[in-house]
Amino acid sequence: MSDFKSLYATSIAVLCLIGTMLFAAGAHAAGQLGNYIVKAQPAELIPEANRFGSLQGDPPIAPIYKNDELLGFAYLNSDFSNAVGYSGKPIRVLVGINTKGVLAGFKLVEHKEPIVLIGIPEKRILDAVNKLVGTEMVPVVSGGAKAPQVDIVSGATVTVLVIGDSIVRSATKLIKTGRLGTQGQANVAATAAQVVKTIDMASSQIRDWQTLLSDGSIRRLHLSVADINEAYEKSGNAAAAAHAETGDPTDDFIDLHIADVAVPTIGRSLLGDDGFKRLQARLKPGQQAIVVAGSGRYSFKGSGYVRGGIFDRIELLQDGNSIRFRDRDHTRLGDFAAEGAPSFPEISLFVLPLDFMFDPAEPWTLQLLVQRAIGARDKAFLTFDLGYTLPDKYLKREQPATVISTEPHAASSEPAQNSVTTAPDEEPLWMRIWRGDVVRIGVTVFALGALTLIFFFQNILVRRPQVYVWVRRAYLSFVLVWLGWYVNAQLSVVNVLTFVNSLLTGFSWEYFLSAPHIFLLWASVAAGLLFWGRGPFCGWLCPFGALQELLNNIAQAVKVPQLRLPWGLHERLWPIKYIIFLILFGLSLYSTALAEQVAEIEPFKTAIILKFARDWPFVIYALTLLAAGLFIERFFCRYLCPLGAALAIPGRIRMFEWLRRWPECGSPCQRCAVECPVQAIHPEGHINVNECIYCMHCQELYFDDHRCPHMIQVRLKREKREALSSPSMRTGKGPNTIIAAGGKTISSPGGSIATPPT
Repeated sequence: MSDFKSLYATSIAVLCLIGTMLFAAGAHAAGQLGNYIVKAQPAELIPEANRFGSLQGDPPIAPIYKNDELLGFAYLNSDFSNAVGYSGKPIRVLVGINTKGVLAGFKLVEHKEPIVLIGIPEKRILDAVNKLVGTEMVPVVSGGAKAPQVDIVSGATVTVLVIGDSIVRSATKLIKTGRLGTQGQANVAATAAQVVKTIDMASSQIRDWQTLLSDGSIRRLHLSVADINEAYEKSGNAAAAAHAETGDPTDDFIDLHIADVAVPTIGRSLLGDDGFKRLQARLKPGQQAIVVAGSGRYSFKGSGYVRGGIFDRIELLQDGNSIRFRDRDHTRLGDFAAEGAPSFPEISLFVLPLDFMFDPAEPWTLQLLVQRAIGARDKAFLTFDLGYTLPDKYLKREQPATVISTEPHAASSEPAQNSVTTAPDEEPLWMRIWRGDVVRIGVTVFALGALTLIFFFQNILVRRPQVYVWVRRAYLSFVLVWLGWYVNAQLSVVNVLTFVNSLLTGFSWEYFLSAPHIFLLWASVAAGLLFWGRGPFCGWLCPFGALQELLNNIAQAVKVPQLRLPWGLHERLWPIKYIIFLILFGLSLYSTALAEQVAEIEPFKTAIILKFARDWPFVIYALTLLAAGLFIERFFCRYLCPLGAALAIPGRIRMFEWLRRWPECGSPCQRCAVECPVQAIHPEGHINVNECIYCMHCQELYFDDHRCPHMIQVRLKREKREALSSPSMRTGKGPNTIIAAGGKTISSPGGSIATPPT
């Protein structure tokens, strides 16, 4: 015990040391412009420049000179705008901008993007971003020009777009501050005295679909197959034009609809009263939400839509700023509530982050990125704009001087007029999310409670084999459809790595509570580890595991031959998943982004989260694992699943042993070992809890007095005792009575029994 305590204390000390080191590294990475400007030469940011000046202001900018002539300024993009890429870490770019607001040069100084994993040279990324050099940003800020776009690099779409967006947004914010000179100052001052338009939250009616579409509350972009083919022909890209869409030219390529559902009339009409109330509970003051609905052969969600990923096919643009939505901003909807609304296979609700300065009263654009494969890895890209302007009937106009009062009102029995007051945010966002999703959360809680009852009263259930089989299949079907495909509560080893990383770098309950179903599942798994080990999750709550088992049940029903690996080989394949987990854990300490890329060995995103709507290599990989599971039940769970390995390690601390064994188990009886679906029972008879998925099949055999050899002997002895002690044997009455004496059986057809001498 003392050795255990010493090891425990040492482990805690090591973790604390690692946490301190990572915190220090994070603090260094979060440094200001001065930490990065030393990595660049002045001429790299503005041609002909030869020196930097002292840093100015907050966020800092650095003057760039040619001798004593001021040419412009250098700044760090991440100091002014969000620049988080796939890695979850900022992509830091030094930007040079001259005194007239023209982008002059860039230098990529830090990134954690996994672009090298897919063989894309960093130079290709920089060449695409350098297309912005020479762009005049002042007209973009004033609304006289469209925000510039970077060229797309196939295979690194999101990375390039994030860099380009952050450069444009950061330049826009810098110019608006007036720190570049009088021209930027004048542009800001020219727009300062405009009348303020805000949403009239008091106006709320219910409108049908056609009315909303006619008055501009809903905007539509319809592209046919012919439209797309014609657009690629006009683009001048011969390779793209040669790979034209096939099928009827009049077929829908995409039929896209957008609307601002934070507006009461639009929100109530499209979401219904209950849906709109849930949305209002989720939104913070001033926060907006839009819906995007699409049908046709092209999905607006895109291949970048993975848990924690980016919707890389749509971008919201306004006033030179832009944003691409992430998975955390997204909620999937079923159907619209408006009368006459068509059915859409894809409806998404996106909540705009508070740090994105969005004005719903001003025009904005949703830009659709259309991609076409022109080779094994190359793609061609086109963009299509869907503009949106909120109809005037939803707006009210106020003078800026009366919008916000900075002085307290004098004591009065009447409220101040023409002033906007905001109630304090009395509860955290995660509480609003839970309150807005109370029905689905209730279903999940009920299901978890039902599983708890199954486990606590397992002995009653397994004594009824037919009931047990159908209860298990029904629950696995529910887990697959509800937890997996509907609410997307598929846990991943990435969740484990993120949790550990948060412990080392700054834990926050609110981050984990913001995903109710994932949180509930993790809480259940944690409790289950104490009582039963990893079995409750791996055997009952994993949607991909449920999919594997249900497919194998079908395979067995249609007589697909089942393969049973020799025990020696099977035992040597077990460690593979533990090795995979240790590799992922080590990579996560170096780079979470890199670990997430390698974690694609889990097919969960493809098969469960995205329901196979993904690039073909991922789909083929997932289908291959499922195909292997048709012949070897739960093939992936047995040998490759890093999440199962991660849960098996703390699962050894379970408090109870619930699985019963007979002394004969293993020697001589091998029935449970032979019939275990995942071969978790050692030939010697003991159960390897690290591999057990707690399917309870061995417990079903344990109580079965027609299949378990031990129970068969118990039953035969019981029947013999009952026969010997039956009334007919004692009284000698009863027709055709059989009695055993001296090892012989004697019967009396006439009903009288002659008892032979002993």
